[in-house]
Amino acid sequence: MSSESPQDSRNPSLLDALIPLLILICLLSLSVFFYGADSSYGPNQIALLLCAGVAALVGMKNGFTWKEMEGGMLHGMSLVFGAILILLAVGALIGSWILAGTVPSMIYYGVQMLSPQWFYAASCVICAVVGLSIGSSWTTAGTLGVALMGIAGALGLDPAITAGAVISGAYFGDKMSPLSDTTNVAAAVTSNDLFLHIRHMLWTTIPAFTIALIVFAAIGLMADTGQASAEDIQQLLGALQEEFSISIVSLLPLALLLFMAWRRVPAYPTLIIGALVGCVIAMFFEPNATRQLAGGEGPLSLLKGAWHSLFDGYKSTSSNEAVASLLSKGGMSSMLNTIWLIISAMAFGGVMERAGFLERIVRWALSGVKTVGGLITSTVFTCFGMNAAAGDQYMAIIIPGRMFREAFEGKGLHGLNLSRTLEDSGTITSVLIPWNTCGAYMAATLGIATFSYAPFALFNILCPLLAIAYGWLHFKQMPLGTQQPLQDAEKA
Repeated sequence: MSSESPQDSRNPSLLDALIPLLILICLLSLSVFFYGADSSYGPNQIALLLCAGVAALVGMKNGFTWKEMEGGMLHGMSLVFGAILILLAVGALIGSWILAGTVPSMIYYGVQMLSPQWFYAASCVICAVVGLSIGSSWTTAGTLGVALMGIAGALGLDPAITAGAVISGAYFGDKMSPLSDTTNVAAAVTSNDLFLHIRHMLWTTIPAFTIALIVFAAIGLMADTGQASAEDIQQLLGALQEEFSISIVSLLPLALLLFMAWRRVPAYPTLIIGALVGCVIAMFFEPNATRQLAGGEGPLSLLKGAWHSLFDGYKSTSSNEAVASLLSKGGMSSMLNTIWLIISAMAFGGVMERAGFLERIVRWALSGVKTVGGLITSTVFTCFGMNAAAGDQYMAIIIPGRMFREAFEGKGLHGLNLSRTLEDSGTITSVLIPWNTCGAYMAATLGIATFSYAPFALFNILCPLLAIAYGWLHFKQMPLGTQQPLQDAEKA
């Protein structure tokens, strides 16, 4: 007679855990083969929902009920409701800021201030400084990132490289800021002091960011940056002035938003207030554009036009094709496909976690670990896998952080090594996966497919590689039992 308890019978085998994941990989590969860059506009969502069903069936085979599997899906989706609200707010903000002349003014001044040769490196640095100040890669990309993408288009620069530079800078700031949610989560899940955690991350973060900057500078200096002639740029500037009242006043919504973010006002109210202030600026300083968007005259047309920008974005009427393309975007409706993708991914991730599949995969990844290098490598790949399987960077930090803690202690490593590795992989690689909340957000906000910008998100690629190299070289791996402040430990 078996001694296995009812609870034990629900524990999945490795094959159980891998079946939904392997089917998902096959379906997503087929999706990309059939639809290419359009795979995130429906095909990937179908693949994720089908595999959520497959995972539920395997879970039910192991003894779970449908209600429990459905509960896992609903729980997974509930984790991203906050992100969905932020997505909708960013869509509204982009629409109102274009109508208010905020984004056009940023493009107008940026085109004249930023040199094409140094544009990529400058974009990376600007986003890094802002991200460090406010602790949010999403807010940085949704405001300055959108403007920098517009400037790149005006200068005839590569949009994929620009997106990579924006993301590299934004994630450097997010990773290193004490105001960042992910930085606080990584420190908390490993029971480490926040500022010691940030200091320990410097060893991988600064070299990765430096290398990324050098490469962006080299690309700018070596690449052909003369696609947009001086005449083209002047025509674009003239078209912006013709459609909008370019002025410093138009930049007030940006200044207010950065101030609120710096004061740690939560992201959603910050973005909504920024969007509403943009509407007010539009009604007072851009009445012609607002009435044009409303398709009518009279005082109520101003309210209608501002309202329209919040839900359906701005539609440029410029005869200049470059301006019309740059400024016809935004609105909550522009984020609906991304929200569909995120919900589908979290349904799959939720049922995978509820059925115990994610935990089983992590235990398998740990089973063959014999060395410090192997442990760091396993942690990096597990975090990346969690980002792909669960679709959310918080799960990619929390689950491996909980599962690998004893393994790091067993190898005589301080918890700061684990928290740094979680950030180097869980936080950083989330943006490289199209159906992850971060990858979906950046693709929707910057208007560039994830697989297009991913090769140029240099900082996000270098961090996990450096983490693995440090592990195998036993470089800057703090030993267990270190009691002194981190700076003293590193000197020792």
